[in-house]
Amino acid sequence: MLLPSEIETKTLIPALRAILAKKLIEEHKIREEEVSKLLGVTQAAISNYVRGTRGDPVLINKLLSVKEVADMLNDIANNLASKMAYTPASLSKFIGLCNYIKSSLLICDIHHKLESNIDEAVCKECENMLLKGPGNSSF
Repeated sequence: MLLPSEIETKTLIPALRAILAKKLIEEHKIREEEVSKLLGVTQAAISNYVRGTRGDPVLINKLLSVKEVADMLNDIANNLASKMAYTPASLSKFIGLCNYIKSSLLICDIHHKLESNIDEAVCKECENMLLKGPGNSSF
């Protein structure tokens, strides 16, 4: 069984980075080398994100289809492209986006695509925890 944090690191964060890399390069005309510094990954990773060989394309499309997520990603990209790139506000916005994806249960859709045999009782308990916040489990 995958934990929500494992789903974030294995699929969600690479998809978010792919979206941000493309936005920064295509819309803000920032070079791959600079984007790699902004996102904290190698230039080769950025190249893979832009070519679509890294970051799940189905997940990327799903994330971009959710207005709130797309708006938050645009805001983060604009922040990163400005003089606010290395401020706590940029990090806070990225964390807020990940928290939104968890609290809106979008992360559950991702999880069900990764693991099809999730026990329903565990699934419901995880959903309750995501909706109520940590420390509210009935296990």
